[in-house]
Amino acid sequence: MEKSGAPSLMRPFMRRITQPLSRDKSDTLLLLATCVLVLAPHAGHLPAWIVAACSAILLWRGWVTFRGHRMPSRNLLVPIAVLTMAAVYWHYKTIFGREAGVAMLVLLLTFKLLEMHARRDLFVVLFLGFFLVLASFFYSQSIGAALMTIAATVAILTTQLSFQYTGVVPPFAQRLRLGAFILLLAAPLTLVLFLLFPRIQGPLWGMPVDAQSARTGLSDNMSPGAISRLAQSDDIAFRAKFVDPPPPKSRLYWRGPVLGSYNGRTWTPLQVRLKTNRPIVIKSHGTPLRYQVTLEPSNQRWLFALELPQTPPVLRDNASAFGPNLELLASSPINERVRYDAASVLDFELQPQESATALRLWLDLPQGFNPRTRELAATLRKRSSDNAEMVNAVLRFFREEKFRYTLEPPVLGTHAVDEFLFDTRAGFCEHYSSAFVVLMRAMGIPARVVTGYQGGEINPADGYMTIRQSDAHAWAEVWLANRGWVRVDPTAAVSPARIEMNLTSVIPRRTLGGLITLDAGQNSWLAKWQALRQNWDAVTNAWNQWVLNYTPDKQRSLIQSLGFDSADWRTLTGLLAVAASIVLAIVVLPLMWNRPQFDPVEAVYRTLCRRMARLGCARLAHEGPRAWRDRLSASDSPLAPERRAAVARFLDSYERARYGTMSKDASAVVSNLKSLLAECR
Repeated sequence: MEKSGAPSLMRPFMRRITQPLSRDKSDTLLLLATCVLVLAPHAGHLPAWIVAACSAILLWRGWVTFRGHRMPSRNLLVPIAVLTMAAVYWHYKTIFGREAGVAMLVLLLTFKLLEMHARRDLFVVLFLGFFLVLASFFYSQSIGAALMTIAATVAILTTQLSFQYTGVVPPFAQRLRLGAFILLLAAPLTLVLFLLFPRIQGPLWGMPVDAQSARTGLSDNMSPGAISRLAQSDDIAFRAKFVDPPPPKSRLYWRGPVLGSYNGRTWTPLQVRLKTNRPIVIKSHGTPLRYQVTLEPSNQRWLFALELPQTPPVLRDNASAFGPNLELLASSPINERVRYDAASVLDFELQPQESATALRLWLDLPQGFNPRTRELAATLRKRSSDNAEMVNAVLRFFREEKFRYTLEPPVLGTHAVDEFLFDTRAGFCEHYSSAFVVLMRAMGIPARVVTGYQGGEINPADGYMTIRQSDAHAWAEVWLANRGWVRVDPTAAVSPARIEMNLTSVIPRRTLGGLITLDAGQNSWLAKWQALRQNWDAVTNAWNQWVLNYTPDKQRSLIQSLGFDSADWRTLTGLLAVAASIVLAIVVLPLMWNRPQFDPVEAVYRTLCRRMARLGCARLAHEGPRAWRDRLSASDSPLAPERRAAVARFLDSYERARYGTMSKDASAVVSNLKSLLAECR
């Protein structure tokens, strides 16, 4: 006797789910699993409501399949579909473009699952799946995305094969192997097309990025907390490959935006006020250092190079130039990974004879802010005899007072520099550079803030230097007579280790709201994790360099290495045709030679089986020709009487040919079966 009602309710449910599924149900559930695999890469960039709607529709379709219910009517589906499409328009303000287009395709695929009534609907779903697999490359071309694409493609092929079988269906593992084998057969031809198909300008999967797509990275302004927030990101900003020996870490200053306008809280560029054609004078000392930069997309125009680059780098389809303060700027935002060569001098004199008019621009301070800082500046100025001594006095002030270098500085109020210098004394590089420049200007010394990246980590696996967002930094430049603009890093006065080592070594990373502190000791698990990450970065970099950046130049070099002087479209087309023919011959001919030879009688019989399956009278797995004939000849057979009689004659003849005494003239038997088959139409 049951003690409660729950077990008795669960028992039918458990019995139902443990029963073997019919073939239709198992194939449909396989199709749903394939759709999940296809849609999963899009979940990260679609709005949450679309992800929720697609999940609900997939669960709905799974429940209909599992319980064997009828599909929902179009009167219900059409209003829901129209409502979601209107929601897409409301969300994106358009139905065109990459984001809205992909969202529409994702919803169409899931709604189509609830509106499948014929075999052609299945193929619509599968081909939409192929298209969405391809569309996932709009968002990521990483190794993980490529592996996910391979898995989804194999799943689609396996699903298509499963629906194609008539009669006995091989086990799932065998179908999965066959799907993978089909993909493997296509790999050689794919490789030939990748190498020899004429390259177009731009990225491999080039498509304009939506204007509102945000990227992480430095911006053209700096306020308290801006860089410290960025410094908590491990995203890669760019990589550098040095042709010459790399300099020590303390000299790795990757120059970015130069900021000179201050409103009491935020620093911004002085570009509007410096629209003059003044010449930039640079006196270089020493040999230029050569290196190559691979810059990640940032949606900004900044290009980064060690100070000071000799010439603007050459970018394909995107001109670059020096800004008014020697920062490097591209003509268009960097929305794709770019690579450029650069050569920089580390010892130089920049604008040593700058005019007094130009220098006055770098002395402005907002009135009514930071009175205590101005008072300190006046005191230090009285104690110093020249500008260089005043710079050292301020650095000594930072070094000797109890300042603290931290990623979590206190919030500052209206007089931000005053509160930082005299009250909190805790800050990140933007606090120190900002306070230093304010002090300099208050003393009458032209000064400005420079943002960029400091340091970098050589990956021993591939020799590339990786510069992450956590290396974002801000420092200062002051103008000194006969020396020009001189870099001064006030952060180094407070935390010299920050310049010599990476940020994690100076400030242990805190996670889970500060509950766990990650110490990068030599034998810590974090150090082991970093070593593992370096190896993975090396693999990813090789993927970026040799697959994603297979540019027309690299293709031209490959063609020339094969002995062809010209790499125009005629040469590429000819090489492509020859290589594709050779690859196809290598792949296809062994398959044709090893193709199973069907008995001609059996081949005609298989044709009848396929024809009857299309008419809804497929042969059952256990049926021989006589049992099948009896079932098709029964009074309740769905076949018309004439076709029923023709099928019976065909199966009688087939049974005699197969199991009786075969006529000596086999061709006459096959001819007779074919004529009977024609009557079965």
